[in-house]
Amino acid sequence: MDTTLRTASTTLPVTTSVNPGNGVGPAKTVPAPLRTQPVQDEAPDTRAATRPAVQAPQRRSHANWDNRLQSDVTSAQQAREYLDRVAAQLESVKAALSAKIAGMKSGARDLEARARQLGASIAARSAQAGGSVDAQLAFSDGEPAQQRFRIQGLDVATLQSSAPLSLAFSVGGAGGPQLAASLEPGMTAEEISTRLDRTLAPLGVRAGLDKQNRIEFRTAEANWPGVRDSIAISGRGRVATEAVSPDLKLQDLGTGNAEALRQSLREVVQALERVRRSQDAASAALSAATLRAAQSELSADDLAISAQDFATTAASHDYESLLAITSALVGVSRERVLALLGLR
Repeated sequence: MDTTLRTASTTLPVTTSVNPGNGVGPAKTVPAPLRTQPVQDEAPDTRAATRPAVQAPQRRSHANWDNRLQSDVTSAQQAREYLDRVAAQLESVKAALSAKIAGMKSGARDLEARARQLGASIAARSAQAGGSVDAQLAFSDGEPAQQRFRIQGLDVATLQSSAPLSLAFSVGGAGGPQLAASLEPGMTAEEISTRLDRTLAPLGVRAGLDKQNRIEFRTAEANWPGVRDSIAISGRGRVATEAVSPDLKLQDLGTGNAEALRQSLREVVQALERVRRSQDAASAALSAATLRAAQSELSADDLAISAQDFATTAASHDYESLLAITSALVGVSRERVLALLGLR
């Protein structure tokens, strides 16, 4: 019996597709693992285990499947329903304010209840608006609602006077990634905000300028608690943040003198205009998502792939596959199948 061992210098070339970037690329020769036992003494399953693994093709349901379609439709629907409700409540508050300013007794009586109802809807925005309506009642298609905030000590004048300066930001506590922004003398407010925006974008934070040319940051509302409690600058540690309140002031409606009531009416009208624009944007997003859904129909190739997927699952003997198949086939009789096959 031949028991000659392969020497350490002997390698078997194995052709495989290797590309560090995306896993797809030209074939390269990679040394195979050295054998340490006689080839003829290996058990059959041991030899099979040492062969290069061949990855099974990824299963798909159909070619036009859009993973974001369902979430886009749901978000747009929830946003539209919420905005419709807020618009109706703003209209009722507007009517009650106008009646109270005109001296009508019914206006004063209705305003308190309607303002309280509107306040409850504003407070429930995060839970009811599908995550795409921000505190300004603006709808953002394809982007979660944002929380605006400022970082104490990071204003344009201070940064300009301190240049040259390097600021290393981190979010998430000690040991997290630190990204540095270098500020040079003579940079404008726009250039500073752009530099900060590019630096903080990988951390889920964006930067810009508000209407008063002040540096303002924003992050997704879902990320805000973590950013608020852990954003830090190297050399300063955790920095203090301040949430920016909405431009729309819808609290304490209907209180004060006649001038205060008129100011409340102006704020309600402004809010109503913004909600109308958001309604149009949400409706457009919902129509686009619905159109995508209508276009995501199964082709003949897709049906063949789905049938093959079903056959592969049916051939499996694991409990989860059998449970899924038996659940799907409940109520399917021979007569129903024959009737479907008989359709032209």
